[in-house]
Amino acid sequence: MLVVEDDRAIAELVTLYLRRDGFGVHVEVDGLGAIAAARRLRPVAVVLDIGLPGVDGVEVCRRMRAADDWTPVLFVTARDDEVDRVLGLELGADDYITKPFSPRELVARVRTVLRRASGPVGGEVLRAGGTRLDLGQRRVWSGDAEVALTTTEFDLLAHLMRRPGQVFERAQLLSAVWGYAAAAGTRTVDVHIAQLRAKLGAGSPIRTVRGVGYAADRG
Repeated sequence: MLVVEDDRAIAELVTLYLRRDGFGVHVEVDGLGAIAAARRLRPVAVVLDIGLPGVDGVEVCRRMRAADDWTPVLFVTARDDEVDRVLGLELGADDYITKPFSPRELVARVRTVLRRASGPVGGEVLRAGGTRLDLGQRRVWSGDAEVALTTTEFDLLAHLMRRPGQVFERAQLLSAVWGYAAAAGTRTVDVHIAQLRAKLGAGSPIRTVRGVGYAADRG
């Protein structure tokens, strides 16, 4: 596990709880060190503070994704405007938590992201619109082109495609995909839906049901 946090007290507390839960932990205190460590160590996930000196957490995540590194990222934010910044960008963040936070909650969210990333056993393939989703391999294609998705984007799309035609309220999707009522409320669902549509293009099976939520078209 890579923890990127310039506040020593917070870094030590997060490290303590992650190690108690069985994780090996490597700590970096700035953005450049984080980028180098992500390339060198290939961590299972990154706990990434946004407010880093020099290269901030947003830019760290941007560079990881540009290098085709889709390691799950959990952002740590200190202000609401930072949350808006993360959600408003197509950075592929899997989750975020705001300061002050409970170390136990952070560990629980890390576990949730990793559990989703491990994926289900089996090779069921779902099709809807121009999209094909392989549950076993956790791969997605729009037409003939493979599309890179984050863990959260994949699970959101899979949840909808497993139940074609069923309309889900945003709160239902938060509970089913994120595993809790996220602090940002339903806007995080809207942003992830927008990112999925942008990546899938014309083949996207996702439709908006005005005043209710979202559904996937039937194959």
